[in-house]
Amino acid sequence: MNSDTVEHFDAIVIGVGQAGNPLATALAEKGWKTAVIERKYVGGTCVNDGCTPTKTLIASAQVAHQARRSAEFGIETGDVRVDLKKVMARKNRMVETSRKNIETNFAETENLTLLFGEARFSGKKQIDVLGPDGTQQTLTADFIFINTGCSPTKPDLAGLDTVSWLTSTSIMELEEVPEHLLILGGGYISLELGQMFRRFGSEVTIIEHGPQLLSREDADVSDEMGKMLEKEGITVFLDTEVHQVSRAENNLIELQVSTNKLASRLRGTHLLVAVGRTPNTEALHLEVAGIETDEKGFIQVNDRLETSQPGVYALGDIKGGPEFTHISYDDYRVVKQNLLENGNASKADRPVPYTVFTDPQLGRIGLSEKEARRQGKTIKIAKIPMSMVARAQQMSQSEGLMKVVVDAKTSQILGAVIVGPEGGEIMTILQVAMMGHLPYQQLRDAIFAHPTLAEGLNTLFTRMD
Repeated sequence: MNSDTVEHFDAIVIGVGQAGNPLATALAEKGWKTAVIERKYVGGTCVNDGCTPTKTLIASAQVAHQARRSAEFGIETGDVRVDLKKVMARKNRMVETSRKNIETNFAETENLTLLFGEARFSGKKQIDVLGPDGTQQTLTADFIFINTGCSPTKPDLAGLDTVSWLTSTSIMELEEVPEHLLILGGGYISLELGQMFRRFGSEVTIIEHGPQLLSREDADVSDEMGKMLEKEGITVFLDTEVHQVSRAENNLIELQVSTNKLASRLRGTHLLVAVGRTPNTEALHLEVAGIETDEKGFIQVNDRLETSQPGVYALGDIKGGPEFTHISYDDYRVVKQNLLENGNASKADRPVPYTVFTDPQLGRIGLSEKEARRQGKTIKIAKIPMSMVARAQQMSQSEGLMKVVVDAKTSQILGAVIVGPEGGEIMTILQVAMMGHLPYQQLRDAIFAHPTLAEGLNTLFTRMD
């Protein structure tokens, strides 16, 4: 193909994220002539700078942490040293294996063409692909699927460009452990990376402009997470505004901040900015195709994930809403069922489970207490500290809590949060119970194996207020 020709496909998939990857394969296997366009690396955020690399690095940090605690268990190990280059090399092997598997699968799939380059609309159903070598190809298709994801947000912060600062992507390329890592933002990315680098040996300071960490969570859950981080030596500033970034002596980074009307300065060797994510829509020239976005640039879709342009769909983080790999994959299922299986699938009212991979984990499903009260529901709350779970005590991992929100009229579980070892796995048990519409009494009275973490659910549901 060259700039003088236009090639027609049945489908074009822009971006190989956790929706675009399986969708492209499914379309091709159904006989659709399919083109896949990827800017740089296949796999999307999850494979390249999200789930796969971060959770691989977190696993290394957990080993270092447990090794330092070994004396608590009567085990002598000696000094613990972190070789960040080797840690990063292990992460890179994981990422490269995942990329290679996707590319191999594409190469072995009939009716599928993978193109590398920048995609932009040049018509309602026409895409120009600007190759890395400067060449341009033009493609048309009956159906177009956008799965280009998001990138870390750059805030409008005075002086930010005067220093070298890190994003959640670039920080995973470091070869030396930062001496003192300053982190802007108190969301789950900040907490995961902050704890990870603390365990690698960094001094860590988290600065959050709001009144609590993890703003979506109930205050008691946020407080528990804050205590956990501070116990590991992480400094957390809440209700703190950053006014200016500058370079100080000894090549340090200085932040001018104010907390409770008191001005002060914070200094560190490295700065991580983790204050949100911005949709990768700017380069797509969506206006040419008449595709509507919101004020932040997220593509607007209906419950079947179709955009304002018929036949053009948006999947994954690019459409806004919950930014999770499993939601992106469910977007693929919705589109697949509707287009290939004559289904009637929808993204409306689907559950949004998620896990924050701190240690201990935070697993969440359904409504929080504050969300349930905001909706005017009549609820009952049950909560216990993780120290009441025998298995957690035996592992010396008894920090955290279990909390569940129940409909007072129907005894149905409306939501739950687990902060504790394998919190995501325990949360999933409650999600399955919600899917099966089990009243909470059945979990209260169930026989769970002893001693397991799940056994704590017996105790939890006996504490219903």
